[in-house]
Order: sequence, then structure tokens, then C-alpha cells
Amino acid sequence: MLITIEFLAVLTSAAYGVLLACRKQFDGVGVFTVAFTVAFGGGTLRDILLDRRPLFWIENDHYVMAVMALSFVGAVFPRGLLRLERYLAVPDALGLALFSIVGTGFAISSDTSPFIAAIFGVITGTFGGVIAEIICNEIPSLFRSAPLYAICSFTGSCVYLIAGATTGHENLSILLGVMVIVVFRWAALHWNLRLPNASLDPK
Repeated sequence: MLITIEFLAVLTSAAYGVLLACRKQFDGVGVFTVAFTVAFGGGTLRDILLDRRPLFWIENDHYVMAVMALSFVGAVFPRGLLRLERYLAVPDALGLALFSIVGTGFAISSDTSPFIAAIFGVITGTFGGVIAEIICNEIPSLFRSAPLYAICSFTGSCVYLIAGATTGHENLSILLGVMVIVVFRWAALHWNLRLPNASLDPK
């Protein structure tokens, strides 16, 4: 089940990366690079820290092929994709949710504590986007006062773990975790929910 969700996470995250690169008017190589980074950056860091070999995208080369296909479409038809920019929040929230739950699941199966597993969920769900935004010459939204992102991931990952421990139903716990992250992220975007900036400047 986690493998299936991981593939869906790759597709949705890559779609977000393609749209982000098209907005920056990158060429085909740039589109693929950003899409690849968003899709695989967080999961790669997770696998390295958990000492999982081979890396998940090396073991599943069809993931890379799918990302390359999406990137090709984005590079050839950028105007069509830019019309979808208003829907950028959809693949963003879905990719965050799916990767967060996958990362949490793989971490708990590697005998980490539940708290550390939830942290791995956040790493898996967010760090691909962090690297991609750096490539796009933007301050990562994870590090500034922006609509809640990492907190959504951590909350949904905790719900997934609690539901799994209390109900024993893997599919139900996955569904609950994904729903919490997606709804929480959309609410943060809609109502502009964010943490205040830390500042040393006197008021």
C-alpha cells in the first residue's frame, strides 16, 4: 500500500514541480530538474538517514520515467500548464500529504520511535520543495512566515500513527492522515494561517 501511495506522491509532487518551473520560464532541462527535485528530494534524504538501500527512485526506475514524461509535456506545452497555475495548491497539498504518510510509514517500519517517524514524515513531505525553491532562487516557504506547511505534515503524520495504533487498520489510518494534511493545508492557504516571523528588531 505504501508503494502505491509513494508512486502517487511522486506524480503529484512532480506536477507541482513542473508548474513551478514553467512559472519561472525554465527550459526543458530546468523543468525536469525542478520536477525531479520536488518528487525525489525529500524521499532521498529519508532513505539516506534511514540507511535504506537502494534509494527509492533507483529501485523504481519507472518513477523517474514518469517524472520525465510529465516534464516533457510541461516543456512542450508550457502555456497550457500555466493556465493551471491557479490549481497549484492541489498537487502541492496532495504531494505533501502522500509523501508525509509514506515517510512516516517507512520510518516506523525501520523501528524508529513514533515521534521520530512523524519527523521523517515532515522531512519526506517538505524537503523536496525546499531544494526546488532554492533552485528557483526563492526563500523556501518552510523557512519564512508563509501558510502553514510543515505543521500540516506533522499533524497528519501523528494522526496516521495514532489511528494505526488504535484501530489496527492500515488503509483507514492512511486515509485519515492524508485527509488531515490536505484539509489543514488548504485551510492554511485559504485563511492565510501562518506562524509569526522571529525578529530581533525592537517594536
